[in-house]
Amino acid sequence: MAARSTAEERREDVLQAALIEFASGGLAGTSTDAIARRAGISQPYLFRLFPTKKELFVAAVERTFERVLTAMREAAEGFAGMDAKERMADAYVALLRDETFLKLQLHAYAAACDNPDVREATRRGFGRLWDDAIVLTGMSLDESREFMAMGMLLNVAAAMGLGVDCPKDLAERLLGAATAA
Repeated sequence: MAARSTAEERREDVLQAALIEFASGGLAGTSTDAIARRAGISQPYLFRLFPTKKELFVAAVERTFERVLTAMREAAEGFAGMDAKERMADAYVALLRDETFLKLQLHAYAAACDNPDVREATRRGFGRLWDDAIVLTGMSLDESREFMAMGMLLNVAAAMGLGVDCPKDLAERLLGAATAA
């Protein structure tokens, strides 16, 4: 007989399913039924774990920011200054290759426009990223502003498929010749 999952394990299963489903449809376009089916549970049980769809979406947004924080911290470990900054940037570019990650991040920013709870979670997550970038690298406020702006440009570039099927001249204009190669 298979061991039963704990509520926390089921909650994690639901969150993993939600990451995939919300990446596809965003907050408004994703049904809790689809998430429950993907997680292998009933919809009523999903609502016992996450009382509202919005709470589940916010948890998915928070998980996405945690993933960036973890990648940045791991990349910078043992490095400082420009070396840490470059390693963090490379780790972020690697994350952007994960289509689920990229789409969910973009859906988070879009939902933040209309939803105060999502907006607050997104602000909090982005603020933590910014603060960590400064602590891990020793960047000034102006340097960190440029670093974070480049990260947002990379989001847009990844969404447009730069380096995949985008005209090389556009990639070079947006990201520079070395990055667009």
